[in-house]
Amino acid sequence: MIYFLIVNYYSTNLVLELINSIHKISHVNYKVIIINNSPDDDSIDNLKTEYVSIFDTETNLGFGCACNLGLKWIYIQDPQAFVWIINPDAYLKENTLDKVKPFFESHPKISILGTLIYTPTGEVWFAGGSFITKTGAIITQNKLKNMDVDYVCCDWVSGCSLILNLNNFPECPYFDTAYFLYYEDVDFCLRYANQGHIVAINNKFSVLHHPSSITNRNVFKKIRSSTYSYLLTMDKYTNKFIFSIRLTFQLLKAMLAIILKPQAALGKICGIWDYLISNKNK
Repeated sequence: MIYFLIVNYYSTNLVLELINSIHKISHVNYKVIIINNSPDDDSIDNLKTEYVSIFDTETNLGFGCACNLGLKWIYIQDPQAFVWIINPDAYLKENTLDKVKPFFESHPKISILGTLIYTPTGEVWFAGGSFITKTGAIITQNKLKNMDVDYVCCDWVSGCSLILNLNNFPECPYFDTAYFLYYEDVDFCLRYANQGHIVAINNKFSVLHHPSSITNRNVFKKIRSSTYSYLLTMDKYTNKFIFSIRLTFQLLKAMLAIILKPQAALGKICGIWDYLISNKNK
């Protein structure tokens, strides 16, 4: 069974488009699990079918925590399932679901598999990520220039579209609850890679994605969350010296943006403050 795990936040129309893209091309058993992070959005209930289950949260939990609810439910139902975590502003562009099981049968050691992500114009938006511990650099790069290979190992893959092979996890995998939004996918991959799991990207599965179509609705919240999560990631995976440099750069960026982009600058300042307060309370 393939479970699609979708986190909804006032995106019923986008989720419907995604579900239609799955249903239109699917010839294998699948189920769609929607975690509704906007519980007052009753329109999402119209999407319930025998293939689609919806779980409401009491409030907006953020991406990672909402995923955790879905993962826990799926793991209880089928601890050997494949879970395709996918953003509501993405959709499948071709029938590849029948290739999921054979791929993991051929490469059973892969635990976290990223997919190629294209923009609607056909440009590659994501094809693999690297993390440089010595500098704290989080890099996206095209690791699939050689299209003949089945997969390429990488440090992290985008939470916009990734497939989990639950069979490789003796316990249910989870996202760090300290993250509300952004960089939770980087942390997820780095954390499980440090435990010996293989993280890879492949070109057999791909999606189309409308970048930031949801998060751009509120620039202040977007920058605030991303700044906090970025600093948290630097704290967890670099040393104090590198973290201090990265923190200084964030402060400088905020100061430089005050006049031209005040909302973004304020968001960055609040994100820095959020991190400092949370770190102080540890």
